[in-house]
Amino acid sequence: MAVFFKKEQFADPTRKDAAKLYYPRLVTLGQSVGLDTVAYKMKNVSSLSLGDIHSVLINFVEAMRECLYAGQTVNIQNFGVFSLSCEGEGATEIKDCTAEKIKQVRINFRPSSSVKVNLTETRSGGKIEFIDLQAYLDGQKSASGSDGSGDDPSGDGGDSGSGSGSGDGVIDDNPLG
Repeated sequence: MAVFFKKEQFADPTRKDAAKLYYPRLVTLGQSVGLDTVAYKMKNVSSLSLGDIHSVLINFVEAMRECLYAGQTVNIQNFGVFSLSCEGEGATEIKDCTAEKIKQVRINFRPSSSVKVNLTETRSGGKIEFIDLQAYLDGQKSASGSDGSGDDPSGDGGDSGSGSGSGDGVIDDNPLG
């Protein structure tokens, strides 16, 4: 498995005197993968039909949402734990701390150790190779002898976003919306 990264320069925003440093940022290639692609990949390694897998995944999401809304965490063995958290306005008095103060609810995901990225993994199926995007593009340009147009490995003509995130395990979808 290979993941591209690019180099971005910025200073620590929490410090006025911080020097600008270069940081690697993971690059997402192409469009995001949807339910159809995941179900098709699962179908190829199981005895279930594509329709069965679609149904199970859709029903799983509905059941998980129901459990979360009932105040439970959802622990999927060898995958991770889903839970809810909220952000809201503070109140000076305990009696003023009401449900109306909740302004945003998030679904948190904490991956299990079997899913977490292990940078020291030695098994070929679990190892991630990191490739410098600019070095890759420069190599493609020199190998083809062209000006590099059409060599964008993402297929979308530009940066598709950073996959590095803050590592806090928070999925920013509004579960109530």
